[in-house]
Amino acid sequence: MTEEPSNDAGLGLWLACVEQLSQDLPEQQFNTWIKPLTAVVAEDFSKVTVYVANRFKLDWIRAQYAARISGLLEDLYGHPVALELALAQRESVIRTYVRPMQSERSSPAEAPTLMPVNAGSGEAAPPAFRNRLNSALTFETLVEGTANRMARSAAMHVAGSPGHLYNPLFIYGGVGLGKTHLVHAVGNQLLKDKPDAKGLYIHAEQFVSDVVKAYQRRTFDEFKERYHSLDLLLIDDVQFFANKDRTQEEFFNAFEALLAKKSHIVMTSDTYPKGLTNIHERLVSRFDSGLTVAIEPPELEMRVAILINKARAENAEMPEEVAFFVAKTCAQRA
Repeated sequence: MTEEPSNDAGLGLWLACVEQLSQDLPEQQFNTWIKPLTAVVAEDFSKVTVYVANRFKLDWIRAQYAARISGLLEDLYGHPVALELALAQRESVIRTYVRPMQSERSSPAEAPTLMPVNAGSGEAAPPAFRNRLNSALTFETLVEGTANRMARSAAMHVAGSPGHLYNPLFIYGGVGLGKTHLVHAVGNQLLKDKPDAKGLYIHAEQFVSDVVKAYQRRTFDEFKERYHSLDLLLIDDVQFFANKDRTQEEFFNAFEALLAKKSHIVMTSDTYPKGLTNIHERLVSRFDSGLTVAIEPPELEMRVAILINKARAENAEMPEEVAFFVAKTCAQRA
């Protein structure tokens, strides 16, 4: 057995991050995607390498959770922390996080006491702006089909001419249909064309967390400066704003400020704007004021194309008949 890392403080940073995720995510999501992860933290906390069991899970973690994990690490440490995802080697044995019992969650031993959020008491230079975009999620790597053609076309228009038509762009659909891929593609294309543009991708839960922190630290001026100064805001799953009045108020203010300066807003949700529940009517009205497009479940041929493209991206070949078998089987089980 390989010796476990001795960097206990670094391990504490990772454990604190995972513990927060265990509270934020539904139990099934946490147990499936986060609990099996292992990590190594650099001695100077500059980088956290997270190991994932296989390529499929690595791609899913990168697309769905990497931005949130990276943001949590930065918040907990108080300085930027580079996040690297890597495939776990079978011979490597890294200390694994075990979800604590409820009684352990309040134990101060779990908190990274060596890493205060406000490290340096303002003396340290502010961290560089992070757009939290996944560079692998582009228009080129997105398989186009009937299910997503309209949404893709609208997203490409936004990326090519931000701040004009289709503002805001509201994309809705079920889980796993490519909404997140599209919003990252918009951001990556914009920054490719305009490297100096200030774009940000976040999940709605991160916005909620930022509002809570602004309350705790009395830093709403800094909060507004961060969000109101963007050229492009990409935000996933706005349905999570339900029943959070102050969050909705702050998002409404940010929304108005961004539109006033001709910045673009792209949002995703699991339902169309007027189908959202427990969201203020004025906010729903803003969501519905631009262009709303749906992403539908892909047809069989599109699922086959996605499988074949994914295999090629991994330098592997998947015979068409195998791809058809897998696509049909997955559809039946779903």
